[in-house]
Amino acid sequence: MIGKNITFVGAGNMAGALIKGLLHAGASQATQIWAVDVRPERLVELAEGHGIRVGRDAREACAWADVVVLSVKPQVFDKVLPHVAEGVGGALVVSIAAGVPIAAIEARLPPGTRVIRSMPNTPALVDAGATAIAPGTHASDDDLQLAKRVFDSVGLTVTLEESLLDAVTGLSGSGPAYIFLIIEALSDAGVKVGLSRYSAQLLAAQTVLGSAKLLIETGEHPGMLKDMVTSPGGTAIAGLHTLEAGGLRTTLINAVETATERARQLGEQMSARLVKDE
Repeated sequence: MIGKNITFVGAGNMAGALIKGLLHAGASQATQIWAVDVRPERLVELAEGHGIRVGRDAREACAWADVVVLSVKPQVFDKVLPHVAEGVGGALVVSIAAGVPIAAIEARLPPGTRVIRSMPNTPALVDAGATAIAPGTHASDDDLQLAKRVFDSVGLTVTLEESLLDAVTGLSGSGPAYIFLIIEALSDAGVKVGLSRYSAQLLAAQTVLGSAKLLIETGEHPGMLKDMVTSPGGTAIAGLHTLEAGGLRTTLINAVETATERARQLGEQMSARLVKDE
């Protein structure tokens, strides 16, 4: 049990996943969660679905909280932060907004506010998320542990320096899109060799899920697990030869690198925008 009052400023999919995860993991009680959003229908959905407190007054909700999760889109960040600043008090502020630097957040909040920036991903919706967190200027080790407990409720969490969060965005933040494309391609391949679409997609998805689980639970190097599947003159090595010839490894590396650079560019643009609006 975390035992803290948690306010979510912005109640989109990621906030909903965290709320669900906290409740299902028994880390929080419904009475300890308050969600703020501008969409009445979303607030009704969360209140009826989880029994949490909801509303539209960010200042009041932040004043009540021990932890404030900034879960609004980056495009409206500058409009929301003044309301958060009015009510935040001594709460820990955790941002899940992609591309918004810690320094830009701290500059808009009362001096000394403890801030943690995070980069979760969409599999948090099914309690299989991957999240990286980075501490701000005033965040303590206890603050990091508290944030980690929040995100551990929907998957696994690592602690990194903020300078590495763009790389996290390029890898695990954008990564589900790469994997969905791979699953779609494997499914198409299954149809091409005679499987039904349903069977091909189910087998492809389960293969990706099972392979990832095997890697995480064994802790083995992926190259060793790959070698376990390949036998001399067999089918797997023939398929791997085709993948290498097609440049799959290089293409994935380039995709992560390109997405990382784009995340860096967006972060610079957001930082410049927040500074300009001060």
